[in-house]
Amino acid sequence: MPSSCKTPDLDWSQVRETVMMLDLSVTQIERAMRDGDDSITKLAELFTSLMGNIQIIGKAAKDLAESDAKAAIDSNFREISQKMNEAIVAFQFYDILLQRLTHAANSLGALSELIADPSRLFNPYEWYGLQEMIKSKYTLPQDRSMFEAILNGAGVDEALNQASKPVKPVAEEDNIELF
Repeated sequence: MPSSCKTPDLDWSQVRETVMMLDLSVTQIERAMRDGDDSITKLAELFTSLMGNIQIIGKAAKDLAESDAKAAIDSNFREISQKMNEAIVAFQFYDILLQRLTHAANSLGALSELIADPSRLFNPYEWYGLQEMIKSKYTLPQDRSMFEAILNGAGVDEALNQASKPVKPVAEEDNIELF
């Protein structure tokens, strides 16, 4: 067993300790994603089932004679349907969360591999390649903005503030296609 910070000897390495902590972070992220995925899957199945039941209630209400009861059922049906649709749309946050966590885990894993390889550790081109790989995986403009802010020396809070600013759309006349 290699030396550790608990029992250091001449073989002890801060690089190995860093790699272990990075691997721990990746493991925690991966576990959180798995746990979250199970919960979201169950919730999605529940909402799908409820939407089916609500649709049956709505169809059955159409066959009722006009009355105050039918009006109340129709009104509640529309309100519940609207709220269920809003809830389903809100589940889209999970997709973005999963993308970000997957990206973070992959980035930490790639960083761990770079740090663990002495032939790559002190090579600036390897670090540039890592940064470019990380940057290429961002799909949301806010995430790219956050990445750029960090690389330009911003702290975490500043980068988060930068990433939360609305993205300015590009005017049609500003669109230039390069070949």
